[in-house]
Amino acid sequence: MKYEILYPEAFPVVRFYLKRGEKIKAESDAMIAMSATVDVDGKLEGGILSGLARKFFSGESMFFQELSAKRGDGEVLIGHAQPGGILDLELDGSYGLTVQKDGFLASTDGIEVNTKIQNLTRGLFSGEGFFILNIRGRGTVFVSSYGVIHPINLEDGEEVIIDNGHLVAWPDYMDYKIEKASSGFISSMTSGEGLVCRFRGPGTVLIQTRNPGSFKNWLLSMFPTLAK
Repeated sequence: MKYEILYPEAFPVVRFYLKRGEKIKAESDAMIAMSATVDVDGKLEGGILSGLARKFFSGESMFFQELSAKRGDGEVLIGHAQPGGILDLELDGSYGLTVQKDGFLASTDGIEVNTKIQNLTRGLFSGEGFFILNIRGRGTVFVSSYGVIHPINLEDGEEVIIDNGHLVAWPDYMDYKIEKASSGFISSMTSGEGLVCRFRGPGTVLIQTRNPGSFKNWLLSMFPTLAK
């Protein structure tokens, strides 16, 4: 499927060029504009329990948009609410992609989006909750971020420590664990970092250059009435 990411440096959008019969899947309310030959429908993928899990546990919409070029060739523009990047990733079916909440934007046909339960320790301390997204299949996945998406490439055995709020996506075969940012609990709290994620290669971790949680806290400090 032909597509292009427009304005990648700031507030990007994806333009899809659909041939008749082609379709894409996107997060609810992602469509900006579409040709008159394209239809948009709400789809509940994986059944009602899967939809409820996405909505209430992983922060995603219960329904996806399905945009289909049913009456001829057409174009679709999609975007996301946050000021940040969009990155396209190819999956060949040999592994899945783990994505933080709000990170999935769209995909071509052949991609399945499901919730994945983290283990107790990861879910309790990661800040992302017990449920994250697991994306599998063959096709192109589009992930979105708050800020620019930056890849961290790890060789076999190489490790990196990442602030949890900056995670976007990583291959589901990568090993990671949650730990304190500093050796002591008090030092971790006073440093402002608290808990972090330690990833071990091989693999590539995608991070976002801004932290949505930190931005929310800043807004609340400037406008305390928003918290009410």
